[in-house]
Amino acid sequence: MKIRRPRLPRTLTGRRRLVQGVMAGCVLALLPAAWLYASTAGRLHTVTDVPRTDVAVVFGAGLWDGEPSPYLAHRLDAAAKLYRAGRIKVVLVTGDNSTKDYDEPDAMRTYLTKHGVPAGRIVSDYAGFDTWDSCVRAKKIFGVDRAVLISQGFHIRRAVALCEAAGVTSYGVGVDDKHDVTWYYGGTREVFAAGKAALDVVFEPNPQFLGKKEPGVADALAAAPR
Repeated sequence: MKIRRPRLPRTLTGRRRLVQGVMAGCVLALLPAAWLYASTAGRLHTVTDVPRTDVAVVFGAGLWDGEPSPYLAHRLDAAAKLYRAGRIKVVLVTGDNSTKDYDEPDAMRTYLTKHGVPAGRIVSDYAGFDTWDSCVRAKKIFGVDRAVLISQGFHIRRAVALCEAAGVTSYGVGVDDKHDVTWYYGGTREVFAAGKAALDVVFEPNPQFLGKKEPGVADALAAAPR
């Protein structure tokens, strides 16, 4: 079976229209990313200047042999630093626990306790299957109205935009990492993920799993030192 190769238009007008169509497609593809940058202007900070906020949200980023991946460990390091500096009181760790053998939140909790965050100040969300789900659940299930969000620089704008759309006043802390293959892959992936983020904001789909409200964050805050 022969595969016919696409042919360029033979006329100058046809080629001009092809170029215009390609350019229009590129512009449309980049619009969601441009929206993310515009909508999060002024919302990004560092661990030293982020506003003091009761709750920090750390998004899952994969496990290696049951331990946080290097990228996830860097996010957790930033959360531990914020806690030790007194800039946050409670950490909400949100990630994937879709199978018995894969548990991001518990791995994140264990890592944080080893780095100086008391277990009573850590709350786990086991159904943070993607960024939108984590943001909606932070608001609707855990009652978070204001939070510091912690992720890598290539992801943090999308996290802030989605949590803001979900009703959580958000400040982003983008964690620095070396620009390796994973970093470039993450940055490229964000161009496409921005499109999904725009659709999430417009249509506001329910998370994969919502469930009933949980008092974990409120209880941890009530027990935190004043």
